[in-house]
Amino acid sequence: MSAAAQPRRNRRTRLVRTLTAAATGAAVLALPIIGATSASAATPTVATATSLGYADNLDGWIRASLEVMADHGIPGSYNGIYRNVIRESSGNPYAINLWDSNAAAGIPSKGLLQVIDPTFNAYHVSGTSWNSYDPVANITAACNYAADRYGSIDNVFGAY
Repeated sequence: MSAAAQPRRNRRTRLVRTLTAAATGAAVLALPIIGATSASAATPTVATATSLGYADNLDGWIRASLEVMADHGIPGSYNGIYRNVIRESSGNPYAINLWDSNAAAGIPSKGLLQVIDPTFNAYHVSGTSWNSYDPVANITAACNYAADRYGSIDNVFGAY
């Protein structure tokens, strides 16, 4: 990541460390001016059902996804998501389609809402996992795609 793209705090920390080493002539590690940082502070939190206070099951995954979707202005309802999940994967977050045209092209549909990797990557929602098998990430990305293409996951009644 270029220096310009890095968060201001990280650049300032490196600058203080560099200036301290240059001024003393010794390799000394100085704490940042603003305060100490830790690796955990730089690691973004990934929304999961359990991290958002929901059960680690289909109901919790849908409810967690709806919370993330609301934060990002993505439309959809519990019933619309549930209907499509049951049709696409029967609620199995590890479902994979190895027989259709996408699979023949080397990009099988995966997860609860059977999303191919290019679509998942294009419609990924920040704050969710980049793993397309992650239930919350899969639902949220698929709903983001459905909102862009059909107005909402609620308007999807067949393969999309």
